[in-house]
Amino acid sequence: MSGPLSGLFQVNAGGQRWYVVQARARSEETARFNLEAQGFEVFLPRTQRTVLHARKRRTVLHALFPGYLFVRLDLERERWRSINGTIGVVQVVMGSNRPLAVPDGVVETILTYVDADGIARLDRDLSQGQTVRVKLGPFTESIGPLMRLDPNERARVLLEIMGRAVEINLPRRALEAV
Repeated sequence: MSGPLSGLFQVNAGGQRWYVVQARARSEETARFNLEAQGFEVFLPRTQRTVLHARKRRTVLHALFPGYLFVRLDLERERWRSINGTIGVVQVVMGSNRPLAVPDGVVETILTYVDADGIARLDRDLSQGQTVRVKLGPFTESIGPLMRLDPNERARVLLEIMGRAVEINLPRRALEAV
């Protein structure tokens, strides 16, 4: 893969691990920019969301984990304490006086869902018309066809409820392909 995320697919070299950084409210991009300017390797997973404002629809990028981003560090070699003083950053998430590492494979898995534009496509395994199972909520274990996917992390599924077909609007994360 080439492009803005190509360096992020490296396997943990040496003692490098991913760590969580808490950003100030709605300042994830500012924190990312300033951390990268200091030479840190940063991953800010983003998704697209459609917003309606003044009767106009537009698609905007939104942080997948609002208020948080990931930084890859080798704690023994890098000056990680400077992250806390970075504009846009609240703090590195800590545990026992050291930054808390993200479990191996979590960030790497999210990276596999990122497209060439840097957008996390968490719904890539879902497609309109396929059969899905509901994993969360009052309709758990219900199965039906996926009728529509919205950019706002919502999906419409046709479920049989009390002997009648009803379209239900659910969060995409509540669905899995069958």
